Amino acid sequence: MTEIYLNQLPQAIDQLIAGEYEIEERAMLSVQLRQSETVIWEALCLNEMVLHREPLTSMCHFEIEVGKHSPVDIAADGVIISTPTGSTAYALSASGPVIAPGVAAMQLVPICPHSLASRALVFADTEPVRILPATPNHLIMVVDGNAGCYVLPDNQVRIVRSPYSAQFIRLRPIEFFHVLREKLGWGLPHIAKPTSVELP
Repeated sequence: MTEIYLNQLPQAIDQLIAGEYEIEERAMLSVQLRQSETVIWEALCLNEMVLHREPLTSMCHFEIEVGKHSPVDIAADGVIISTPTGSTAYALSASGPVIAPGVAAMQLVPICPHSLASRALVFADTEPVRILPATPNHLIMVVDGNAGCYVLPDNQVRIVRSPYSAQFIRLRPIEFFHVLREKLGWGLPHIAKPTSVELP
């Protein structure tokens, strides 16, 4: 539905009935909240998982493990783990890079980090992620902006690529750069500065 305007709806319905469309698959994430090894909450994620502090609490510390790599400590207001689909949403607003949909990757983006060294990280989506809240306050986890829960200091969040993918009907050939240009203004030519005007 995001590809068409209201006046194009009759033509779009005709295309669907005639089977004139392509199916595009997008990677999803499986997000689990665990107490020890017990799963106490879980969700499927198309765009991003956000773990952040409550409005009246101070900055938080997060201990994050990506795959078998050494854990890192990030001091920030929160962290985002996003898919390529989510890279053009909240993660982009938090200064993360745009990732093309076909790239098998996830990204970690700190929200308002305390250190200039804490920047977005892109890594293979075969790497599981584990987040431990190294803070005495409970945190808030939100998945795709509409599902969430509280995360207590002794909980942990685990994220892996889901075996399920989201499927989208495309009524015309997929052209990601065109969408970036049309919706986000990416790659548009710079507008020339106006010629100088002599003041009287």
